[in-house]
Amino acid sequence: MTEEFRGYRQLSADYNHRYITHSIGEYVNGDIHTNTIEGAWSLFKRGVMGIHHYVSRKHLDKYLGDFNYRYNTRDLGEGERVNDFLSGCNGRLTYEALIA
Repeated sequence: MTEEFRGYRQLSADYNHRYITHSIGEYVNGDIHTNTIEGAWSLFKRGVMGIHHYVSRKHLDKYLGDFNYRYNTRDLGEGERVNDFLSGCNGRLTYEALIA
């Protein structure tokens, strides 16, 4: 689900793509809206500005992965989230591997 930006129209061939038309004042049409993704991006931007202050292009995917995980597990309690996180870890991350 997107807004009417033309660049998204190519998605329709591969995805069930539906959109709303902000330019005519449409923001919700049944279950079609962009509120969820706008909320997720808002949390990411506030996190970068309020916690990290700067995100390098080199590690952007790591920051996005972190915020994506936290957003997708927002309904878990802290203990559940820690246990879920630890169950997904597979070894030690060395500093050399991190900065490579």
